[in-house]
Amino acid sequence: MMMMRNSQLKESKADSRPAIGTSILALGFILLMGSIVLAISVGAANIDFLTVWRSIFNYDSTREADQIIVSLRLPRELGAAVVGAAFAVSGAIMQGITRNPLADPGLLGLNAGASLALACVFAFHSSPSYLSLMFVSFIGAGIGAVMVFGLGSLRRGGMSPIRITLAGAAVSALLSALGEGMAIYYKLSQDLAFWIAGGVSGTNWLQLKLISPVIGVGILIAIMLSKELTILSFGEELAKGLGQRTLLTKGILMTVVLILAGTAVSLVGSIAFVGLMVPHVVRFLVGTDYRWIIPCSAICGSVLMVLADTAARMVNAPYETPMGAIVSMVGVPFFLYLARKGGRKVA
Repeated sequence: MMMMRNSQLKESKADSRPAIGTSILALGFILLMGSIVLAISVGAANIDFLTVWRSIFNYDSTREADQIIVSLRLPRELGAAVVGAAFAVSGAIMQGITRNPLADPGLLGLNAGASLALACVFAFHSSPSYLSLMFVSFIGAGIGAVMVFGLGSLRRGGMSPIRITLAGAAVSALLSALGEGMAIYYKLSQDLAFWIAGGVSGTNWLQLKLISPVIGVGILIAIMLSKELTILSFGEELAKGLGQRTLLTKGILMTVVLILAGTAVSLVGSIAFVGLMVPHVVRFLVGTDYRWIIPCSAICGSVLMVLADTAARMVNAPYETPMGAIVSMVGVPFFLYLARKGGRKVA
């Protein structure tokens, strides 16, 4: 047993690629900045890069272009980057905790639970504050997670990747149906259309000030516990053998997932597959060490969401395509590919 544990630890160290991880972080940051500038420049009114630079660093409220850039487009793209990092990191944590390569907040009931909670708020409160929406989304995501993991562990043998995925599909369908039913009964279709379709239009600086510290702290905690998550991803028995308090570690990390997913849904709506795709691609590149998977997933998730928002605005300009549909066009084939491999890791 001890020899097996040592071999697993050696394998974990051997499969860590810090040079590639550093390159991804550096190139990802450059690509993120470039994609944000590109996203700000294109739209119903195209704006050249020089004007974008001048508006950001020398804002003048009397110029129409500056108002469009600073008041509308910049907070929108920063919001896309922040929630992209939140979805990707939460997906990476879930895959590590459950050892389920199909784990994703959108596929395991968290997003649907948050959306149902938002429907309940709009049904009984006409103009809720954004802070209350964040809190309720967190509670709804927690309820969805409890239902999924509860159903997934009912049968003898405990949770398996396929069982959890099936439970997530069932719970997501149930919670989504309940949310849509409430929207119809209380005539909330217009209020909830944004969260059902998914998108960052309408994001403002106040919302960013509220969600950015929350998501930033969540990602920081995930990075601090990334070494423990790496060990946990090799099996709970191994982690306990190395003296890790697995129950405490899982509790903290699952709370981080709920905070990240719930906060992101409160801003961008129910978008799936980001937390599924990004960690797999990153793991394929940097190895199984979560000290690199977590930060690289954050930067890659940000880039993906900014590019998805840009595509959503350009596919059928001047009308907007729901961002969730753009992400799903890539996410569904990726999910089917993983399912065809029997739930095995891409790496």
